[in-house]
Amino acid sequence: MAEVTRVPLQPIAKGSLTRLWLGIAAAILIAAGVAWAVMPAGVTVEEVQAGTGPSPTVGDVVFLRYKGKLDDGTVFDESSDAGWPLPGVFPEGQPLELAGVVPGFRDALLQMQRGGKYVAKIPGELAYGANPPPQSDIPPNADLTFEIELVDFMPVEEANQRAQTMQQMMQQMPPPTTDLPPGVR
Repeated sequence: MAEVTRVPLQPIAKGSLTRLWLGIAAAILIAAGVAWAVMPAGVTVEEVQAGTGPSPTVGDVVFLRYKGKLDDGTVFDESSDAGWPLPGVFPEGQPLELAGVVPGFRDALLQMQRGGKYVAKIPGELAYGANPPPQSDIPPNADLTFEIELVDFMPVEEANQRAQTMQQMMQQMPPPTTDLPPGVR
């Protein structure tokens, strides 16, 4: 059997283990502080009126009523009901496909429930950043606030099927008459 060379261990200096753990804790706190300072602030959503049921997913179309404001209170966008020609096919509100909206607006909507009313604050880097839409009142890197009512939502596939159904129903309707009643010219 081979003999193992023995190396004597030096004793650990008194208090060095405590200093080691304090150093590790300080490094973690410094790293967290740097990460907090570098990372953009996230979207905040305040519930004004509770909704019910599940929240929408990225593959959904949402039907909303909303008003978008800048920090100074200037309204830069406001929804309007779509005004569907056939009632009952789609919910009220303005339809938006979640996959096609700015990241902060999408992140806010993913936290909401059907029928709820909310105030969402979106930092500029999660809204339009340095490139707001042309001809808009939104300055570069502007933080945005939205008052939102999530009327309803459904998967994109269901919204497409309902749109096809509405088109078929419209084609089956008789055309409006252009005949004027007698005596009217």
